[in-house]
Amino acid sequence: MKSVVNCGLVALCFLVLASCKREAEVRENQVKNSMELTAADILGNPNYQAISYGGYRQNTRDIQPTFEELKEDLRILEAMGIKVLRTYNVHLYHTSNLLLAIRALKKENPDFEMYVMLGAWIDCKDAWTDMEPDHQVESSANAGEIAQAVLLANAYPDIVKVIAVGNEAMIKWATSYYVQPRVILKWVVHLQKLKAEGKLPASLWITSSDDFASWGGGEKQYHTPELTKLIEAVDYISMHTYPYHNSHYNPEFWKVPESEANLPDIEKVDAAMIRAVAFARSQYNAVSEYVKGLGFDKPIHIGETGWASVSDGFYGPEGSRATDQYKQALYYKLIREWTDAAGISCFYFEAFNEPWKDAANKTGSENHFGLFTEDGQAKYALWDRVDQGVFKGLTRSGKPIKKTFGGIKDSLMRKVLAPPAQNEKTQAH
Repeated sequence: MKSVVNCGLVALCFLVLASCKREAEVRENQVKNSMELTAADILGNPNYQAISYGGYRQNTRDIQPTFEELKEDLRILEAMGIKVLRTYNVHLYHTSNLLLAIRALKKENPDFEMYVMLGAWIDCKDAWTDMEPDHQVESSANAGEIAQAVLLANAYPDIVKVIAVGNEAMIKWATSYYVQPRVILKWVVHLQKLKAEGKLPASLWITSSDDFASWGGGEKQYHTPELTKLIEAVDYISMHTYPYHNSHYNPEFWKVPESEANLPDIEKVDAAMIRAVAFARSQYNAVSEYVKGLGFDKPIHIGETGWASVSDGFYGPEGSRATDQYKQALYYKLIREWTDAAGISCFYFEAFNEPWKDAANKTGSENHFGLFTEDGQAKYALWDRVDQGVFKGLTRSGKPIKKTFGGIKDSLMRKVLAPPAQNEKTQAH
């Protein structure tokens, strides 16, 4: 009897050891696969849906999201099929903690998969101060931002697949902080040199993420020799397009044409949203034509595009009437359909509302671009996911994921307004 028991224990030990070995092999293969998967494999692949992410839940960035809050968000994003996140700076704890959280979830679950486009924030001298910004000189803080991005990219090569130098840092309407293209070029060349020297992963892609005009798709003032050199230096172009904002600034595409004047309001809305995506496509094509005209064949992906669900200003009832959850949902659907079919990555802006963006104005549009509210309610774009149960058991700030408007579509639709007619004048503040 004793020998039988001993044999059983030995067999059990072998089973446990074999199980541990298999688990170790799975994790080793997971890390290996993550290391081998590159930006070239991910970008343009519809199986790797991308989104812009900030985990701030309060009306100030002084309150950083906790490690557990970041993990909570990552589980939600994974559930909706997101595999690539875009971040915006590295000088706050948010991004480094996010990378830690991704690594922790990968250890907990070998099937968890998430990659990052790491943003390095770039400013001009005296940006965000009481002094006049000097757009000819860069901020002394830029060097530290780049150095920290390099440190994180090397520490997390299985997660960080792209570094983006600057966010809308060349477009001249960013009057608080924009820099000259030579500044972006300087840092892109610096990072490419580090790659060539083996001081960054060779497969890491380097870009800058900026408005379509900054990439040559708009006014000729941006068509400079420095831009040409920058286009040559980056691994791909990350361009932004916002039909939402252009519903106020360039409303010709948005307003209801005379031929549609007698349509029901909902049909006017649907037609306007189709025109909105066509507008985004035209900006994408303008960049593509400019780049090809210079003799370059560079991948072009969308680093940002989105649609706010609340506005009390230019885009609200007294303005372009572009803002509500129905239009946001339709834009999200249509932009994903186009970019997936065209092999374009789209870092949709954004995952969650971030109330710090316009802290003094609760109903300002900048606070309401998320597909989720700050307390984790799923907006109309994601109601079908709620119905499918993909968020079952998941929470944000301890609250389960539920639909906005209590899931009552009639209540939501009462907020939906048709765009103005072509000859109609609007007012906004």
